[in-house]
Amino acid sequence: MKNNIVVTVIGGGLAGCEAALILSKLGVKVRLVEAKPLWFSGAHKNSGLAEIVCSNSFKSTAETTASGALKNELDILGCELLRVARACAVPAGSALAVDRDEFSRLVTERIDRSENIELAHEIAETVDPDVYTIVCAGPLAHDRLTESLSALAGEGHLHFFDAAAPIVTAESIDIGKAFFGARYGKGGDDYLNCPMSKDEYLAFYDALVHAERADAHEVDKREIFEGCMPVEIMASRGVDALRFGPLRPVGFNEHGKPYAVLQLRKENTAASLYNLVGFQTNLKFHEQRRVFSLIPALEHAEFVRYGVMHRNTFINAPDVINGDLTLKKSPKTFVAGQLCGVEGYVESIATGHLAALNAYRLICGKPTVCPPTDTVLGALCDYISAPNANFQPMNANFGILPPIGGKKADRKRAYYDRSSKSMADFVASL
Repeated sequence: MKNNIVVTVIGGGLAGCEAALILSKLGVKVRLVEAKPLWFSGAHKNSGLAEIVCSNSFKSTAETTASGALKNELDILGCELLRVARACAVPAGSALAVDRDEFSRLVTERIDRSENIELAHEIAETVDPDVYTIVCAGPLAHDRLTESLSALAGEGHLHFFDAAAPIVTAESIDIGKAFFGARYGKGGDDYLNCPMSKDEYLAFYDALVHAERADAHEVDKREIFEGCMPVEIMASRGVDALRFGPLRPVGFNEHGKPYAVLQLRKENTAASLYNLVGFQTNLKFHEQRRVFSLIPALEHAEFVRYGVMHRNTFINAPDVINGDLTLKKSPKTFVAGQLCGVEGYVESIATGHLAALNAYRLICGKPTVCPPTDTVLGALCDYISAPNANFQPMNANFGILPPIGGKKADRKRAYYDRSSKSMADFVASL
């Protein structure tokens, strides 16, 4: 490679390992910096690379899902980690699930035997803006590294916990049971309001306070519950607590004085997604679907992201990151994986792949690229880099892609086919 340039990749998780393997395949020397076994986050236990901490599922492979479409796009790009995942897959219906220990072993083995990758077991504490660097340290990155990244990106642009409300697709909301408008007429049609009668509210309230909650790590409890109140905790303080909080029904007299009102706010400029305002929650995912669907306008809601409350370091991407995953203030620095504002294993792998591709192009004196927005990867990059005053990390879903008309059942396959062709054309153009 020209001038013997070495790219530093910080973090040996999914994004970092994918980035290192792609750069190595392209003939670029890589220094992969991994803190384990010198330092473990509160969630990591295995000293190997590409450790899978939570579920062992890489989600659906079905061609009617955004997760399946993203995997197909990565196959077209030449993804390395998906090949490893399939080599150690375990039966999981239409999902791609892996033997997590075998997956980590195989990835570590591939990294170790690559002549272009130097694996350095050390704690990365700084990001050098003069060195080509891909930061993939994950949502539980070491404090000194996040301080350095924060200073490089701009103070105040790094978040240290994820207290996010659920997000639903606009087309799944029953508009006949909702109305546009802001409280007291302030803000025009910025919000979509979901009213409830007294009986509807009491049924919702009872289900909410008795719903099953997810277990929280001690580190999460310390950092999150001091800074943001889960809706179920607020509700447990009294039957009317929510009616004096996020569900307060004031300011809507022209709509028959509802007993309680949930407001939905646009999640993207296309208004294809809405988030449930004030509904940060620690309920288990299936409970969120069950309980929140008791709100009449959300009876048939399609959840593209459930509410989460956990330690999750991520960049306030719209302010500091470009669609090619470079920092606006540091063009040699890329951020990939969950740090850049995506959620999910495959999403992390995809951003690691794109960051590696663009680092290679910069080294070769070529402009960086981003897949078209009608691909899932391109839409994710567009989402995290587009202006968004209430940014929260996003996973792969069809709601962030340009819409396609027709019947819902047909549209999902159409999204897949369109993204497949668009990604193939994109790769051919390179």
